[in-house]
Amino acid sequence: MDTYKINIAGCDRELMLCPVNDKLDIAAFIMFGDVEITKAAAKELLKKCPKHDIIITAEAKGIPLAYEMAREGCQHYVVARKATKLYMKKPIEVQVRSITTARMQNLYLDQNEAYYMNGKRVLIVDDVISTGESLHAVEELVHAAGGNIVGKAAVLAEGDASKRNDIIFLEPLPLFFK
Repeated sequence: MDTYKINIAGCDRELMLCPVNDKLDIAAFIMFGDVEITKAAAKELLKKCPKHDIIITAEAKGIPLAYEMAREGCQHYVVARKATKLYMKKPIEVQVRSITTARMQNLYLDQNEAYYMNGKRVLIVDDVISTGESLHAVEELVHAAGGNIVGKAAVLAEGDASKRNDIIFLEPLPLFFK
């Protein structure tokens, strides 16, 4: 099995390479269950991020990071959900296609969360930013809710995302072309 070695916020990890198609592999960065990396990455990202009132992330892989950053910082976070829930009244909806998902998906934000976000300084966070499609969808939700985006942050910036000057990240993550 091929892997990629990386140091993130002082934590050494070996990421498994996974095929996207017959010409491209990506390194799988999974924060779920890795409390050490979640805490270390949140602490280091907060040092780089602007002042904010609320954090938002897309369901699901960014949730541990958003929680830990909010716990250490602003104390508030919301999750853009992949499906509507019974408690949601008049949810805001946008569509997204991500490199790790084969089909088009929708993201939803509850009306109450949107109301809370209105006029607030919002920090968007995720585990990895790659194509930027998920990031763009969350940006649309924040704008629709009337929030003011003050930053976009991720633990890793994959491929060309590491060349962007509009995102905050801890480490670049290469793409692996065959």
